[in-house]
Amino acid sequence: MAKSKTVYFCKECGFESGKWLGQCPGCKQWDSFVEEPVIKKSKSFSGGNVRLQASEPTKLSNVTTSEDQRIQTGIEEFDRVLGGGIVIGSLVLVGGDPGIGKSTLLLQMCKNLVEKQHSILYISGEESLKQIKMRAERLGAFTGELLLLSETNLDIIEETIKKLSPEVVIIDSIQTMYKEEIGSAPGSVSQVRETTGTLMHLAKGLGVSIFIVGHVTKEGVVAGPRVLEHMVDTVLYFEGENQASYRILRGVKNRFGSTNEIGVFEMRSSGLVEVLNPSEYMLQGKPEGESGSIVACSIEGTRPILVEVQALVCQTNFNMPRRTAAGTDYNRVNLLMAVIEKRLGIQMSSCDAYINVAGGMKINEPALDLGIVISLISSYKNRAVDSKTIVFGEVGLTGEVRAVNQAEQRVIEAAKMGFEVCILPQANKEVIKDSKIKLVGVRNIREAINII
Repeated sequence: MAKSKTVYFCKECGFESGKWLGQCPGCKQWDSFVEEPVIKKSKSFSGGNVRLQASEPTKLSNVTTSEDQRIQTGIEEFDRVLGGGIVIGSLVLVGGDPGIGKSTLLLQMCKNLVEKQHSILYISGEESLKQIKMRAERLGAFTGELLLLSETNLDIIEETIKKLSPEVVIIDSIQTMYKEEIGSAPGSVSQVRETTGTLMHLAKGLGVSIFIVGHVTKEGVVAGPRVLEHMVDTVLYFEGENQASYRILRGVKNRFGSTNEIGVFEMRSSGLVEVLNPSEYMLQGKPEGESGSIVACSIEGTRPILVEVQALVCQTNFNMPRRTAAGTDYNRVNLLMAVIEKRLGIQMSSCDAYINVAGGMKINEPALDLGIVISLISSYKNRAVDSKTIVFGEVGLTGEVRAVNQAEQRVIEAAKMGFEVCILPQANKEVIKDSKIKLVGVRNIREAINII
């Protein structure tokens, strides 16, 4: 018998090779190649000189556009991240750590949609029908009829979708689905790629909106080839610590709306509850009159969010000072400490420094720089900052405070939360014409420290 041909795929990026390689040439990852059998493609025509009919090019001016039809999920935070609702015929990937609440969120969405008489098919390859029923009972009574299917064979799933023609389909999860003609195990590179391709054709061909649940690796990315994220229309990540009560739904790719939009939820025994005012939620428990604490404003997508930046600076007992950053970029903190030492003459090199964005949010926006600088100096000098003061601004290597985007929305959010003074870049202050709170513009960190 002829030996079956196999090829090697990179688990990270899907790079294909005829032999095993220690390092992937595409993504430079080590030991990421796995052996998979070659998928035999069926020929669409028999041999001979057959000429395929090519589609004709169309002028851009002749292409007509219409507003995407959307289905409201009944969850305002979910609709915000999707860009206004579910687009008909879209393919959405929802990723997140195990137990973070992906299935719970999608089941709550199904509950709201069936109440509006939408036809929904929930397909689970990990849970039995009784397990889904038990989870649904915790969310409350379902007034509509939700169709359930416990199946992992994609050929059966495909026939079921074509037969029922539902409006929305949930696939939980993509790593458990398989196609019989592919010899590899479920969750392998070949299976994930081919099953996603089949689901994409179903979504576009039948006009069915399909949600795919994807597990993530220890690095926090969806398991399987990277091409999976390129094939789908929208990629959503469900983030949050298992010990914390809140969850953040973040859109990292969206062909039908803005990216980097977030939705905030609180996990309760009865399911996920929307947090309509994240700023108020994040500032709960903020200490009064303590050094090393300052409120800064960040923009997530189109939404301003106020967060508390905490710093603890103390003399080190070791030859090499310790640096720790939670919720922000570690290298950025080291850079800002070097700027403080050089431009302000404060000896940070002999101190341990710990930075924390309270609430567990992860923010890498440069507008947080000024808040980090002020919190570090406040802790170093053991002087508290007025609790009614808020700051934002990007700090450069020469100590200058640069302008940031959407400054007016940040000021409006600060005024709404009861703050009285806002320290911001001078360039932003000149643009803002009217404000309900006092605006103080600064050109460099020395001016900001003198004002504080």
